[in-house]
Amino acid sequence: MSEKLKMENKRVILAVALSFVVLLGWQFLFPTQPQQPVPVQTQQSVEKQEAVKGPVSNQFPDPMTTSAIVSAKGTKLKVETPLYSAVINSQGGLLENFKLKLYKETIEANSPDVDMVGANALDKAPMGIILNGIPTWTRGVWGYEGDNLSLNGDKIGTLVFRGEVEGFRIERRLTFHADNYLIDEDVRILNESNPSGQGRVAFTTATKSLSADGDRYNPTRISWYGTDGLKTESDREDLQKTGIEVTGDLNWGAIDSNFFILALLPEAKDVTVKGKVQDDIFRVAAEHTVSLDKGIERKLACSYFFGPMDPNYMNKVSGNLAAAIDFGWFDIIAKPLTIALEWFNQYVHNYGISIILLTIAIKLLFWPLSQKSYKSMEQMKRLQPMVAKLREKYGDDKERLNKESMQLYKTYNVNPAGGCLPMVLQIPVFFGLYKALLGTVALRHADFITHFPFTDIIWLADLSAKDPLYITPIVMGATMFLQQKMTPSAGDPTQQKIMMLLPLVFTFMFLNFPAGLVVYWLVNNVLSIAQQWIITRKVK
Repeated sequence: MSEKLKMENKRVILAVALSFVVLLGWQFLFPTQPQQPVPVQTQQSVEKQEAVKGPVSNQFPDPMTTSAIVSAKGTKLKVETPLYSAVINSQGGLLENFKLKLYKETIEANSPDVDMVGANALDKAPMGIILNGIPTWTRGVWGYEGDNLSLNGDKIGTLVFRGEVEGFRIERRLTFHADNYLIDEDVRILNESNPSGQGRVAFTTATKSLSADGDRYNPTRISWYGTDGLKTESDREDLQKTGIEVTGDLNWGAIDSNFFILALLPEAKDVTVKGKVQDDIFRVAAEHTVSLDKGIERKLACSYFFGPMDPNYMNKVSGNLAAAIDFGWFDIIAKPLTIALEWFNQYVHNYGISIILLTIAIKLLFWPLSQKSYKSMEQMKRLQPMVAKLREKYGDDKERLNKESMQLYKTYNVNPAGGCLPMVLQIPVFFGLYKALLGTVALRHADFITHFPFTDIIWLADLSAKDPLYITPIVMGATMFLQQKMTPSAGDPTQQKIMMLLPLVFTFMFLNFPAGLVVYWLVNNVLSIAQQWIITRKVK
């Protein structure tokens, strides 16, 4: 017991400091995978519902001439809304492109709109239908009903595609919404002459990578959501070799990143979601087994969502699509903070300033705890000469040293851990905001100070990217060093050296962090310095 009391102060102080290094360092070197372990179930449940990885390449028909066939046979139909422009090919109803009008590829002035499909993805059948393994867009004869759509306000528009594929008559009815990124589809399949009485109908989508290969902060992944909650797979090597195949009561399957998502939302819940990366193209299919007896028309439905990871739109979609926005362990804290960030921004219209205001609000919220912490550390500092004398006197008698040290703290009514415990309570909030700033689509290409003052040099023009001049992380490290110098320190030389090393470690880690995160941490340091200065003057 005495040994534990002796080490309590040192351990808690080191825990607070090193928690930041460990958590941020782990995120920096080994980005977390949101994949959750599969719960123990009965054998019957496992057979029906369990997620199983396995080769799925044979489940994705991959005709290399798809583009040529579609271009030769199909008519390109355009859909225009305030949110996006899309091109649908009448040969099977394939999606040729889907460009988001409110999002650009880069921050350059003439940057093109983000295309949720990409040129090379057309070969992998974005928004295609596979029937009994047959790629319907490459077989049979297709016609269409309708014309180019131009939608505004809350209007909706519909395109109808009809085809005959190896004895099946297929009708695809696609409904587009002017005020959302949602596309609803109703499918009717009539078996006129095919001998098969059973059918496997798969709705598909495909896209280029939504982020740079190897981007540890913003990986492109395949996700799915069902009774077991959100599951994801972002290991690109695994997706290329084996892919994923999941069967059960699933709401949706998707390809997504921190900022964008392409989701399939089948009406039937007992489906199989398959995903794979082929030729650097991400593919997902939602397959359902149906009866296709001759002469009987079968009706199916599926919805598509191609757009930003924006809860304002995703919350309007059934199937809890908004669950795709996930901040991991700190989700319960990060989501309210994103709401607060948006609230500030509706008044200042600058996310850099919004981050500063949110940081100030958080600092004010924790001001009493921080004040208590700094006062406790100041008291500990004043006792250090007495503690040093006790060490000289009882250095060889650990039990007596602990006893006398405890008596000293008791006499002066000082809690050895009082300076650090309040800081421990703030760690979840710090990392909740860290996750929120890392994965909020509103910060993508959001500028703060576009050019370095009095120059034409691009500076903080994109808060989701690193500071190109490395000014903010270096200044952040300097403020952290100053803060350490001002913080009352214990007498343990090893502990002091570790604490003084932290600014250098943090500066190194923050060099490539998104600028929004660095701005937050820098402002937090400045506020902490001001608070310490005020409290130190009062104590003295």
